[in-house]
Amino acid sequence: MAFWRRKKDEFVSLGLNQAAAEPPAEFATETAPPASAALPVAGEPAEPPETSTPWQTSVLGLDLSIEQLQAREAALEEEFSARFRRAVAATRESLSEKIDTVFAGAKQIDAALLDELEEALIAADIGVPTTLHVPETVRRGISRKEIDDIEKLKQSIKTELLSILQASETHGVASESSVPENIAPYVMMIVGVNGVGKTTTIGKLAQRIKAEGNDVLICAADTFRAAASDQLAIWAERTGVPLIQQKQGTDPAAVLFDSMKAAKARGADVLIVDTAGRLHNKSNLMAELEKMKRVAGREVEGAPHETLLVVDAITGQNGLEQARQFLKVAGVTGIVLTKLDGTAKGGIAVAIAKELGLPIRYAGIGEKVDDLVVFDPEQYVNSLFN
Repeated sequence: MAFWRRKKDEFVSLGLNQAAAEPPAEFATETAPPASAALPVAGEPAEPPETSTPWQTSVLGLDLSIEQLQAREAALEEEFSARFRRAVAATRESLSEKIDTVFAGAKQIDAALLDELEEALIAADIGVPTTLHVPETVRRGISRKEIDDIEKLKQSIKTELLSILQASETHGVASESSVPENIAPYVMMIVGVNGVGKTTTIGKLAQRIKAEGNDVLICAADTFRAAASDQLAIWAERTGVPLIQQKQGTDPAAVLFDSMKAAKARGADVLIVDTAGRLHNKSNLMAELEKMKRVAGREVEGAPHETLLVVDAITGQNGLEQARQFLKVAGVTGIVLTKLDGTAKGGIAVAIAKELGLPIRYAGIGEKVDDLVVFDPEQYVNSLFN
């Protein structure tokens, strides 16, 4: 499936879910690069890597039959499903297996069973409001005699979680295709506190969007932290994506202004904007985000078209509180949920969708470049239970 698609060009994008070689160590965490790391010249493309990558051959199959293309797509979907299942294994163990334990030997659905069900949902960090909502829906189904056995009860839980996730896609920005092609560049502003994997996410997004046939630029507007631009420079060099940067301490809005001008001058399709890893309780830094949004909006209609909040799934409910604060000030339109493979609290995706009404746009399911995937609610729910 296509990772990111706004253009209507007829090309087939395949191979995006195939396993890739382990990335260099500096890709795995947000650490400063070695002093010898070469930095791209501002506004100019960095040299592409010398060795080939899976992304250099992602546009394939133009000489294949429809049947061959469909078979390849099916194989990739199957592989993606297996990888996603592995990524949410810890959450599945916390949620589904505890639910199985609750239901084991149960002859009837009673108040005690529903209480145990609530405890299992809370343990997966689905959140109190969501946890209270799901059993209430189950109780209504029981009263209507729609749920009269354990299997129907489990199916009811799955349906309810899926409906919560799908309902969130009616808010915020659920697809880049909602912005007309003639509006360019498409501006993605990336926000989030330090340590959640923001820089790594930006690099992976740039790589993946470029692989879909788009001209991409990165704006290094985090001028507060010295290592931030250096880390982005490593990604820019490795992926051949131009990086616009200025010296430390420069007004981030000024860097963004220059980046918008550069993106329009070269006819870029996408501009990805890094921002400082702000603490959600620092109102002066939040005001800076507002200024950047105004600058973007003056240069390109509707910009930023997406403001993605990067949330570390491991932080659980603390990540939900971060999302609440950013939503108030930054106008967050969607979530990137990182490190989903490293936690039993992956239920935070449902909590965010239920309590904030924000779609989960992308999920990090590993350390490899292709382990940033489009979040699929149905795939997520099925992986939690099956």
